[in-house]
Amino acid sequence: MAEEVESRAVELDIRGKTRIFDVDDPVLPDWIDEEALASGGYPYKKKLKDEEYLEELEKLQIELIKVQFWLQSTGKRVMALFEGRDAAGKGGSIAATSAHMNPRLARVVALTKPTDREAGQWYFQRYVAQFPTAGEFVLFDRSWYNRAGVEPVMGFCTPKQYEQFLKQAPRMERLIVQDDILFFKFYLDIGREMQLKRFHDRRHDPRAVWKLSSMDIAALTKWKDYSEKRDRMLKDTHTDYAPWTVIRANDKRRARLNLIRHILLTLDYDGKDEKVIGEIDGKILGSGAQVLK
Repeated sequence: MAEEVESRAVELDIRGKTRIFDVDDPVLPDWIDEEALASGGYPYKKKLKDEEYLEELEKLQIELIKVQFWLQSTGKRVMALFEGRDAAGKGGSIAATSAHMNPRLARVVALTKPTDREAGQWYFQRYVAQFPTAGEFVLFDRSWYNRAGVEPVMGFCTPKQYEQFLKQAPRMERLIVQDDILFFKFYLDIGREMQLKRFHDRRHDPRAVWKLSSMDIAALTKWKDYSEKRDRMLKDTHTDYAPWTVIRANDKRRARLNLIRHILLTLDYDGKDEKVIGEIDGKILGSGAQVLK
């Protein structure tokens, strides 16, 4: 039996208009349905066709298998962080990337709330324990960047801890890169109406209701706060050695394909077929905050 999610109708300011949204109402409001794909300035009017997506995804997943063989033969290590708006598609992107990899060597890390012991440690310590060993590809479903977003917005850290984190993260990431770990940071962004639509979809799908947390509901009125923290994070922790790759993810299919293409085009693995990989869509994926402008 799926756990019931407590909710209430909330009053939202959507581009200067007051809107009422009740995630428990089984009928999705027209204003969300009509504006979801275009929200946040998304550049395409239609989603990528499913047939085209699946055809391209299969080709890219074959290339990812080549990457895994290359990692095994060379002992190299890959680590990718997946951050983004709630319901932006982080889990789906991770699944599409790792679906056909050997699970013994492609590991997904999704840490829960820190224990009392972990809370008393150096903030990065529990994440460092999950770093890849030789031949591994590790994918973080959220990461230490909780302290740059949800923690300061929801009051789970102090202002001092937040500011300290923004200074320490680039220093720690320099050490990661200096140790020859191939390091990716992805931020998936979606428009506000698209986020509301996906929340609603989760709430009324018994198979996905577990994805909608009380924290998601509490954050409904904090869109601006999260936007400000996102912008500060991208500004302070985007570096030449550990850049943020930002992806417009209103269409999950385009987002996944471009994300995987970026990984493949960046890595210098044996048997790489750039013709099969194709080109990055600059309207969907870019370095740092530039794609959001």
